[in-house]
Amino acid sequence: MRRAGSGAAVSEPDAAELADAVRVDAQASYDRAAAASRATAAEQAQISAQLGRPARGDPAIVHRCERGMPTVVRVAPRLEDGTPFPTTFWLTCPVLRSQVGTLEADHVMVGLNQRLEAEPALAAAYAAGHERYLAFRDALGGPLPAAGTSAGGMPRYVKCLHVHAAHHLATGDNPIGAWTLSTLIPVACPVPCAPDPEPG
Repeated sequence: MRRAGSGAAVSEPDAAELADAVRVDAQASYDRAAAASRATAAEQAQISAQLGRPARGDPAIVHRCERGMPTVVRVAPRLEDGTPFPTTFWLTCPVLRSQVGTLEADHVMVGLNQRLEAEPALAAAYAAGHERYLAFRDALGGPLPAAGTSAGGMPRYVKCLHVHAAHHLATGDNPIGAWTLSTLIPVACPVPCAPDPEPG
């Protein structure tokens, strides 16, 4: 058995392509993201395999795909050497990262920034999510040197869709992330992207 993004146990998917690998969790929240335990050594190995480099920032898995693999991790505001690391939620799923990258290459941020200027309700929701993001990050490890600095261009513009998708999967609190995911989902995953953790 593996655990899906909702935290519920699910049957082991086949090794064949999974057509609906990433789902938005209606129960996602800052409280749940804060309560996530530090990744075990085996989970950090999974995350490192997904990223193609060693996992950093004392990660905790805050969202999983339908294969049970990490999708988003919560990262400490500072790295082990004290370097500020303001991107609190990091997208680890290789398939989703690639698809988000394709969206960015199509320059969809131009249209999203135009929407922020033209749609006051969207801009207000985006700014409110930014404030909650800052409060969450600062509660993890104190304010960073650039006070009020968020991630992904928040709150005034859209810069990095990876940040927004990760933020929304982890907390359900990013309208730009919600748009990004609605544009990409369903996400087809050909095979598990990392090995299962060793038992025990």
